[in-house]
Amino acid sequence: MTDEKLAVVVLAAGLGTRMKSAQPKVLHRIAGRSMLGHALHGIASLAPERVVIVVGPGMEPAVEALAQDCSARCRLVVQKDRLGTGHAVASALPALDGYHGPGGSGDILVVFADTPLLRPETLAAMLAARRAPGGPDLVGLAFRPQDPAQYGRVVCDADGRVVRIVEHADADATQRAIGLCNAGVILGHGPVLCAMVERLDNDNAKGEYYLPDVYAMAHAEGRCVRALEADPEEVLGVNSQAELAVAEALLQTRLRAQAMAGGASLIDPTSVWFAADTRIGRDVIVEPHVFFGPGVVVEDEVVIRGFCHLEGARLGRGAVVGPFARLRPGAVVGDGARIGNFVEVKNAVLGKGAKANHLSYLGDAEIGAGANIGAGTITCNYDGIAKHRTTIGAGAFIGSNSALVAPVNVGDGAIVGAGSTLGGDVAADEMVVVRGKEWRGEGSARRFRERRLAEKANARDGARKNRKDG
Repeated sequence: MTDEKLAVVVLAAGLGTRMKSAQPKVLHRIAGRSMLGHALHGIASLAPERVVIVVGPGMEPAVEALAQDCSARCRLVVQKDRLGTGHAVASALPALDGYHGPGGSGDILVVFADTPLLRPETLAAMLAARRAPGGPDLVGLAFRPQDPAQYGRVVCDADGRVVRIVEHADADATQRAIGLCNAGVILGHGPVLCAMVERLDNDNAKGEYYLPDVYAMAHAEGRCVRALEADPEEVLGVNSQAELAVAEALLQTRLRAQAMAGGASLIDPTSVWFAADTRIGRDVIVEPHVFFGPGVVVEDEVVIRGFCHLEGARLGRGAVVGPFARLRPGAVVGDGARIGNFVEVKNAVLGKGAKANHLSYLGDAEIGAGANIGAGTITCNYDGIAKHRTTIGAGAFIGSNSALVAPVNVGDGAIVGAGSTLGGDVAADEMVVVRGKEWRGEGSARRFRERRLAEKANARDGARKNRKDG
């Protein structure tokens, strides 16, 4: 092959009625990433020259945001009438100029957005088979499920070339005994594949245009068609909430294995949930019941104690987090820093060796190296209209049960006394204590209780009298 440009058609127009959801099926998430996002991520390693996403009416705004994350040039095409997979690919043809018709060249890969577990390595193997010397005109993806059930069977000749796909309902006993099933994904020389798609008809019970019919068409034209086998797990289609949960479990197993293969220790792997983009270093210890949302980076030698929830956060080397800590987007925990139990951090940076060990909320803040944040400390970052930042200098000490009303700056080495509500800046090495005047009343607690009990008794007697008089 002298022309190695590649276009990818992503079929994402399915209604997903079995999902019982107002959200389009392909936007449902697995490991924090939409199924369509998984498809786009999977094809990115192939460096396609063009990506065409076929969507249903009304899906454009949501899909557009995902398409912007794809490095290839993406085009959205709306399949107004959902008339089968062949019709969906036909809808994409106007966006594939240069790949079909007179003078057309390059390869076209068709993938499905509802098969989120397909590995990039499998797609790369399909491309390598297609572009090998004397490679086939079409390469289809196939698999061998334990139960072929209702899958279409891949019928091959004695040389292993694909002759056609026979749907289960149309297959005879011999064909149903075939273990090799169609996974739907297809790769072909652009002009060849497009020409066959244009000739598909809908002369069937459903009146739909079926993409697998191109295999029989290619064989009839004497073209070489091969099937590449994939692990059945990879081509699992998701059409219901139950299947979504199965796919989530399978992907989590894969992600946990990757983390441990990279040198992380998961004490109870099945209780740890990763996002698809979680990056975790070596000699990291993750205790049970930890949840990683999207956008988390964990450097080497970090300890994450049980029942933590992390999203959009970065943990520096040797940091310790939890138990029961929540790190929200924008949280940066510096090397050797400590975030303890029941501490929430949002859009805040803790410098090297800083500590917030107990019961605190740190939002929109910058905390210097070695600073100590006492239990119960709150950065009051929101005034009801806008957010404001708190800056705490290196080596500063914030006493327990303090409220820092932002915007406020606490200098290096400063001390804020316990129980303070701080509304102004504190200079470096300055100590400040902001408390109300202490008042004591000897015997006042007893007198207060006696008065309140009498009031309660009088109110009860009055209610009884009113009921009697009534």
